Amino acid sequence: MTGDGDDLAALQRRAVAVRELYARADVTRYGRTWTTEEIMLGFVGDVGDLAKLVQGKEGVRPRADLDDALAHELADCLWSVLVLADAYGVDLPAAFSTTMDELTAHLAPDKDHPGS
Repeated sequence: MTGDGDDLAALQRRAVAVRELYARADVTRYGRTWTTEEIMLGFVGDVGDLAKLVQGKEGVRPRADLDDALAHELADCLWSVLVLADAYGVDLPAAFSTTMDELTAHLAPDKDHPGS
């Protein structure tokens, strides 16, 4: 995966650099950095916020800045995924490509059984 994988790897490097900035700020404020578990808990909170914004897009929770808030929350969630992948040594571009290949093969019409 050359182009897209390179783009994702660049995003991951940037996310990790921001994580390092957070870590330095956390040490100054709290005397320690967030653990990986705390980053995961923050991600869960962001997913909850994202769910509320999706409801807003569907008309259930309207707000004036909905599009900007949705874009921000999606970026927050992506940041968490990228940082967690780095923390656990996951080659996210390769894992994503493999997973999409597996899903495509699973969901593609069966060539041995036309019409499926």
